Amino acid sequence: MTAKSKIVFGWLALILVTDQLTKFIVDQTMPLNHSIPVIDSVFSLTYIRNTGAAFGILAGSAAAFRLPFLVLFSLLAIGFIFVMLRRLPDKETGLITALSFILGGAIGNLIDRIVYGEVIDFLDFYWSTYHWPAFNLADSFITVGVLITVYYLLQAKGADPFARE
Repeated sequence: MTAKSKIVFGWLALILVTDQLTKFIVDQTMPLNHSIPVIDSVFSLTYIRNTGAAFGILAGSAAAFRLPFLVLFSLLAIGFIFVMLRRLPDKETGLITALSFILGGAIGNLIDRIVYGEVIDFLDFYWSTYHWPAFNLADSFITVGVLITVYYLLQAKGADPFARE
């Protein structure tokens, strides 16, 4: 097994286990649409099921269209990430890790779509009247992976966003 494969499959195992385990615990211990405040006026555990994509996009569309579309889109994204990972040299551990995060999150949410027809979300952040849509660990890994990827792309273009002048 190559060093790249060890990084990818190591992260995939960690991400998928933690993502699916947390969703299972929420599903088994909380009623749907129930909220448990963790930090008053900032963060709650709120069990919802998202039938749409990110931020509930397509949630109102017909299930006969929505579910096959989102599963197909996920499979295409996963395939694209595998192609990108195959092309990266082993020494690009930062980008390999970033793409592994995105891949793990995409697979985690795809599992939900296939098993439940929707995605389990439960991390709920808000401040006063401002409310961020609930999300899960898979979404968090995707976001961190995208941010790391953007950072590496900016560095490759010669623009280090964290460099001091």
